[in-house]
Amino acid sequence: MCSNYRPVTRMDRLLTFFGVERDRDEVPADVFPTGLAPFIRRAGDAPVRVVEHGAFGLLPSFAKEVAFGKHTYNARTETVARLPSFRQAWSRSQRCIVPAEGLFEPRYFGTAERPGRSERWRVGLPGEVPMGIAGIYETWRNPHTGQDMFSFSMLTVNADDHPVYSLLQKPGDEKRMVVILDPEDYDAWLACTPAQASRLFRQWTGPLDLAPAALPPRAPVASAGKAAPPPAPAPPDQGELPF
Repeated sequence: MCSNYRPVTRMDRLLTFFGVERDRDEVPADVFPTGLAPFIRRAGDAPVRVVEHGAFGLLPSFAKEVAFGKHTYNARTETVARLPSFRQAWSRSQRCIVPAEGLFEPRYFGTAERPGRSERWRVGLPGEVPMGIAGIYETWRNPHTGQDMFSFSMLTVNADDHPVYSLLQKPGDEKRMVVILDPEDYDAWLACTPAQASRLFRQWTGPLDLAPAALPPRAPVASAGKAAPPPAPAPPDQGELPF
């Protein structure tokens, strides 16, 4: 799972690592559910990648508020094709790449019976290389304003046996990790059919850096909804929500 990450927002890094041009440069700031961040999609049927701005937490057509995205920031690969919140985006091949400088997860120092204290840890690729995370996106019309906006979700797979993710998240809970794409698979992920896309549902087997990363003081960030209070410890995975 991932409820907190640092997006790639600098124009030079988006161009170098993802081949997309953005019309503005921003200092990366940590994003939580309903926060706004860049994502990359295909430009219609053309084999061209474009960068968009959307809310972290997919908003299906039946969502009434942006806050719905607090339940849909991750989509389980096992159920993305059938849960109402995600199945339309999935069946329409509305797949995207979420560019991330790093992911943040809780690491507990205890047991399933006594989880003990937790610390915030950063997961990233070696050498400060950003990662491209497999996602899905949707266009949502705000029923209060009539305005359209993008939103997106990251896909996750089981990671109980992963050498890094087995150390993270609450003891006794299922371990989940986002689907980190190999750069060679970026275009295939964006262009293939849903059946073909499922072949990319796998754990990342390459090296990952893991280090403590205390939460910095909360700074004002752009949000698609109301201003969020200071973040609490990362919530548990959404599991089989009936959305």
